[in-house]
Amino acid sequence: MALLLAAGVTGAGTTARAAVPGAPDDIAARLKAIPGMTVTEKTSTLPGYRWFWLQYRQPVDHRKPKGPWFEQRIMLQHKADDRPMVLYTSGYDTPETMFKSEPAALVDGNQISVEYRYFTPSRPEPADWKKDTIWQAATDEHRIIGALKRIYRTRWISTGASKGGMTAVYHKRFYPRDVDGSVVYVAPNDVKNDEDSAYDRFFAKVGSDPECRVHVKSLAREFLKRRPAMLQRFKADAAENGWTFSTLRTPDRAFENSVMDYEWGFWQYSLQADCATLPAVNASDDEIYKTLDTISGLSYYTDQGLAPYVPYYYQAGTQLGWPKPQFTSLRPLLRHEDSYKARTYVPKSIPMRFDGGTAMRDIDAWVRGHGSRMLFLYGANDPWGAEPFRLGEGSRDSAVYTAPGMNHSGKLIEKLPDAQRTKAVSDLLRWADVKPDAQAFSNVPSDAVDPLQLQRPPL
Repeated sequence: MALLLAAGVTGAGTTARAAVPGAPDDIAARLKAIPGMTVTEKTSTLPGYRWFWLQYRQPVDHRKPKGPWFEQRIMLQHKADDRPMVLYTSGYDTPETMFKSEPAALVDGNQISVEYRYFTPSRPEPADWKKDTIWQAATDEHRIIGALKRIYRTRWISTGASKGGMTAVYHKRFYPRDVDGSVVYVAPNDVKNDEDSAYDRFFAKVGSDPECRVHVKSLAREFLKRRPAMLQRFKADAAENGWTFSTLRTPDRAFENSVMDYEWGFWQYSLQADCATLPAVNASDDEIYKTLDTISGLSYYTDQGLAPYVPYYYQAGTQLGWPKPQFTSLRPLLRHEDSYKARTYVPKSIPMRFDGGTAMRDIDAWVRGHGSRMLFLYGANDPWGAEPFRLGEGSRDSAVYTAPGMNHSGKLIEKLPDAQRTKAVSDLLRWADVKPDAQAFSNVPSDAVDPLQLQRPPL
């Protein structure tokens, strides 16, 4: 299944008080005073910031707050309690390194990175998978915000890329007053799970070079033509690394799923200019195998590669939906095309049932009818943007922008055309109540990081 799903400003507030470390008004002491919060300070790698890892006690089921609980992991980069707070939602586990997202760099603010429930170690034991829902996760974030607003009483901005962007939208839908604005990167909006022709139209026109499109498709077909040679190398790598295939059942099914993801993976993670680095269709078996492994990541289709992402595939198969392009260019060489679905990637011991699209229709209707202060950003060459969020008559103070030639990135404001970039930055700073300096509208601070480069999740 498609590969999964990271400033030149001055604040309007007063200067933060300088607390003495260990004193009652020190940020560490104030964090520790929050009920249910465990605090560990680490050595900061960002000048001007203190770095904390927090663990916050959360109910497994927010409808039964006195029931079982788990500890959710949060990374805090503290600058000053009078600076805006940026809530970064990864949708997966939390990057274990300090970084500034584009919004955090632009507003010169604090940042928390919230690990999504059921991603290790933020997972209840035993795991009640029925509680891995978008509402439960949104309520996790709602409780975290409520706890931290005791300290950070300025403006809050939510952001995230890919599944993290989806997470930011879902939180905004259920708790629209928690944050003052949302910057959402490369978030798909699969409203009709059984109607995915948008992806086929996308792959027919992606990029500006028809020869590149044809070459990528031809390589994917070549893998299947050389199935015995590819499987020989894949099995050898599996034996050397101890990879197993209980979830996908056989190396052949794993191999074929990686082939079905090759075209998607190229456009998601590469730029059109990277076509020049791809091997010729008549290249050696070793070269052909290497490009499949480089683009699709063959180890990902093993039990060991899939295990960390089971919480995502569970949600895809129960609420989010999943993309299903037509692999016409690969037929009749495919043997396992029907396996290209979320259910395939979740162990059979975990029951799943798709809700028929109810959750996503509700989200889509809310964005069109009530969404406000929301900025959606997409890369023009990113497959996940084939089904984007769209605004409606009820949307307010919001915009959707597409960065020309860009792929699946969490750093797109700087890639927008000048007028759009100026407007996007202006809106964000206004939502955060930050006054820009002379350079803020034309440049994104150089210390902004694409968080999707810190991890390579499938979405």
